[in-house]
Formats: sequence, structure tokens, C-alpha cells
Amino acid sequence: MDSVALFIFCLICISSVAGHNDKQQEIDVYETLWTSSFNLAEQTLKLDFVQHMEAGDLHAERYVNFTIQDAYYLVKVTDMLQKLSTSVQKPADLREFFQGRYKSYSKFRDYFLNMYFLKGVSDIKPTPAIKKYISDYETVMNTKEPIYFAVSLLPCSRLWVWLANKVEMKQSNAYYAWKKDNKDGHPEKHYKKLLNKYLNVTDKEAYRIFRMQMQNEHDFFASS
Repeated sequence: MDSVALFIFCLICISSVAGHNDKQQEIDVYETLWTSSFNLAEQTLKLDFVQHMEAGDLHAERYVNFTIQDAYYLVKVTDMLQKLSTSVQKPADLREFFQGRYKSYSKFRDYFLNMYFLKGVSDIKPTPAIKKYISDYETVMNTKEPIYFAVSLLPCSRLWVWLANKVEMKQSNAYYAWKKDNKDGHPEKHYKKLLNKYLNVTDKEAYRIFRMQMQNEHDFFASS
């Protein structure tokens, strides 16, 4: 039995024992998704790219390439959110989630592209890591219920906040802006209530998708 399967099995046991508790006492799906793949977050923190960024001696061209790939990712995910913001009509809170995420992502996309004087990403060649990441998003969007696309978005939102708060940087560090820009995010405001409402703590597909995207995040940093 692998670590994630064992984790879910333990949750099933806990859930069964606590079966008569009221809703407030039920296990938090939003938190258990993160806990189940926390080892990947720790592995990402230890990667060469992150460690050199923390030390301030990361070669500039590596950060530039990372930023270019991130721009590609941002534009492609925003395009998918645009589709979902119009195609998902019910339930109302899920429709509002996608509309809100699209509005936020599109605003940041425009800011990001303008900041780096990019008109688009058609000339950017994605790395194998980013190509797979986007392909996995598309598979979830095209083959799964919309709530699972929300699950697929969460690893990026949660991991970057966690990493930004874990790396120790002084303001004199050339990469301090990355820490500053990411450390104060609050993904729970957008995801926690929604995921806890529509997902069960024993939903194996949710854990599979979350871990898949955590692995994609890890591989993006590892390949940068």
C-alpha cells in the first residue's frame, strides 16, 4: 500500500469512528489534501532552484527561463478558466468560483505580460515539465466533473504561499520580490468552503489529482 492509499485508509477509519459527529467536527478535506502530499512540498523546498533562490546566488538566466515558463502556464490556465467560467452554470457557488478565479487570473495575466513586455505566449516553447502540467489540466477539464478542476488548481496556490513563507530572504536578496509577491496569499478563502462542501474525505480521485498537480509543481521547479 503506497503512502497516499495508506493515508486515505486511515482517514476512512477516523471518519467511521467519528460518523456521528456533527458537520463542524468532520475531517477537513481542504487540509487533508495538503497533508497527504506534504512530502512533495518538502521535496520542492529542497530543490536546487529554490535553495539557490533563497541564497540569492541563482543564475539570472535560470530565473528568466522560470519566469517565461510561468507566463506560458498562466496564460494557458487562464484560457481554461475562461471556458469554465461560461460553461459551468450549476451549482451557483461553483459557477461563482470559476468566474472569480477567471477574473483574478486574467487580471494577473495582463499585469504579468505587460510587466515583461510580452504580447502573448505563442512564441514560447514549453518545457516538458510545463507541457505535461498543462496537459494534465486539460485532461481534468475535459474528462472530470468541474469540482476536480478546482482541486487541480489548488496545489499551485497553496504551494507557492508555503514556499514563500519557508524561504529565508533578506530584502537585499535579488529574489526577495518573489517571496514578497507570494507570501501573503490566502487560498483557503477561495477553496476551503467549496472543497469541503462537495468532496468527501475518502474521495480517491481528489487525492490523485491533487498529488498529480503537486508533482507537476515539483517538476516545474526541478526543471528550472
